[in-house]
Amino acid sequence: MTYAKIEKQDGVAVVWLDQPDEKINKISLDLLDIFEDLFEQIENDEEIKAVVLISKKEDNFIAGADLEELVYMPDREKAETLSRRGHILLNRMAEFKKPVVAALHGATLGGGLEVALACSCRIATDDPKTVLALPEVRLGLLPGGEGTQRLPRLVGLQAALDMMLTGKNIYPRQAKRMGLVDDLIHPYGLLEAAKKAALDLAEHPRRRKKRQSAVSRILDMTPFGRRLIYKKAREMVEKKTWGHYPAPFKIIDCVEAGMEKGMEAGLKAEEEKFGELVMSDQAHELIRIFFNMTALKKNPLKDFVKPVQKIGVLGAGLMGAGIANVSAVKGMEVLLKDISYDALGQGEKSIWNDLTRKVIKGGYSAFQRDQLFSRISGTITNKGLEKADLVIEAVFEDLDLKKKILAETEAVMKDDAIFASNTSSLPITSIAEASQRPEQVIGMHYFSPVPQMPLLEIIVTEKTAGWVTATAIDVGIRQGKTVIVVHDGPGFYTTRILAPLMNEALALLEEGADIKQIDRAMREFGFPVGPITLLDEVGIDVGAHVSEILAPLMVRRGVTSNVLNIFEQLGKADYKGRKNNKGFYRYGPPTGKRKKKKGKEVNNDIYDFFGGKERKMFDTKEIQDRLSLIMVNEAAYCLQEEILRSPSDGDIGAIFGLGFPPFLGGPFRYMDRLDPKQVLSLLEALVRKHGARFKPAQIIRDKAHNNEQFYQE
Repeated sequence: MTYAKIEKQDGVAVVWLDQPDEKINKISLDLLDIFEDLFEQIENDEEIKAVVLISKKEDNFIAGADLEELVYMPDREKAETLSRRGHILLNRMAEFKKPVVAALHGATLGGGLEVALACSCRIATDDPKTVLALPEVRLGLLPGGEGTQRLPRLVGLQAALDMMLTGKNIYPRQAKRMGLVDDLIHPYGLLEAAKKAALDLAEHPRRRKKRQSAVSRILDMTPFGRRLIYKKAREMVEKKTWGHYPAPFKIIDCVEAGMEKGMEAGLKAEEEKFGELVMSDQAHELIRIFFNMTALKKNPLKDFVKPVQKIGVLGAGLMGAGIANVSAVKGMEVLLKDISYDALGQGEKSIWNDLTRKVIKGGYSAFQRDQLFSRISGTITNKGLEKADLVIEAVFEDLDLKKKILAETEAVMKDDAIFASNTSSLPITSIAEASQRPEQVIGMHYFSPVPQMPLLEIIVTEKTAGWVTATAIDVGIRQGKTVIVVHDGPGFYTTRILAPLMNEALALLEEGADIKQIDRAMREFGFPVGPITLLDEVGIDVGAHVSEILAPLMVRRGVTSNVLNIFEQLGKADYKGRKNNKGFYRYGPPTGKRKKKKGKEVNNDIYDFFGGKERKMFDTKEIQDRLSLIMVNEAAYCLQEEILRSPSDGDIGAIFGLGFPPFLGGPFRYMDRLDPKQVLSLLEALVRKHGARFKPAQIIRDKAHNNEQFYQE
């Protein structure tokens, strides 16, 4: 079998892309060799008037580069050579005397889109599976196949930078509006439409006009306008990344070189900076994370899965509606239940609005949205739950309430149906005490907002049946989630390691630290939001609840804390955070002096709970060390106590559930990077200064003593 096969149809060379033994087509060194031979053959065949590139895969054209080849690049020069070879091939394709049409269906990502950009014309299907993107920045890389040069020239400078600096998906209708593709067609008509377009171009070559607004055109056309765009782009990247990720800056550099000095200079810059990034620590960590995520898309227990087609979701609030949403979108029938029609209506409305936003973006047609929404039905009774294969409760974090709902629901469920609790901290073993079938009770901890957050933390007890775990994993994968499986315990994994970080932030406030300095220090460390802001967002009352659940665990470790007392006082004063506009920061419409201030304003009244309004500045590194090390130490405890199955699961959970800085690789990669000996030394110093809450996990001591790391590579 070969990657690419030519069929001659009506004077058109139809090049079928079908990488052997793979679900997706990938750009590789082998493909470059094959393409060079193919175009030599096509060029010398006088019967061929035009070319169509099309995939035989079900849901992808070319889904990016072969990352295995990049990971094992021995040096920067080899990476530059790879980029240069790609440039030579793509330039030949772009200048080919016979028109080349890219027929796009499914994922057209990274190098796949760069191949399409070098073609004379792009025709895409209007199917929701079709997405176009240059996501290299998410892997710490840049588009190394002329993407930084061809995309701005096709869709304009601002639209191109937006695509490359975010790595976001572009859906078919949006792609047509911005000029990224030339036409849309139903999947069944793709080949014929592409052949017709190819022959038309062979007979009547045409110049393409950019589909830009007048303002964008003016900015692109003038040196001053372009300089303004580069300046604003760099400012935006610096603000969002704090300089931790070199890739977006190098993307801007390549674009600027090409637009100001010509394409040849731009391509040279792209080759050099691609080589630099391939060898960077950030790229290595981000690519490892990608590999780990990909591995988790495969269910190791797939042979034990029982089919789930209909699910019940109890609770139509933010979490329940989100779970119903991602389930319906992936083909499951959903029965959404709440205690009143008003609550049910609010949940259904939020789902409808989310789907409608995707229609506006071009991800779905209105008809497709209606089809997806029709998979969800609502109820305020238990009628219909007897048909569900899986029931997921998403009600308030109250143990007695969850046990009551479990008992009532189980009475009407099928004997072989699974009951899952979407709790963030309550032990599943305790909830399962209300069940007649505790082996069929499991935890499925989703993260908010469910449609956007990629992680699903599945919690198993000592009694959970293997087929139940297998089926829950399968459902999560079908919902598009990255699934980790952890053992039951207070706070499970993600909540358990987040709580010490949040509590330590409050301890710093007690010592006189400034709210904004704490948040800024941790954003500078690499977290997307600071811990104080996060506490306001999730709810101060929720933080109090979690701390209460974890308190016995901390007491057993000899940790004493004033945090519960502080939370109690804040609760009595009705501090709940953003949800009631009363938190560490001020919320609501700005008035008076607040109108002139940028950013959020600290609620200085809350300092009264932390020793008074007089604040002092701390060393930034001290804040970062205390908060990060107490978190990674708790992650080590979770591995030591077998809450976690592997360091990899711990890293994935912390990054995609809690926002741990991806460029650091996760808690365990971070400890390996520092070296367990250094981690142990830092923790012991913190114990001497601040007490037993920093006591190093024994597994860290063992790794340090044995000169080992958490990852044995």
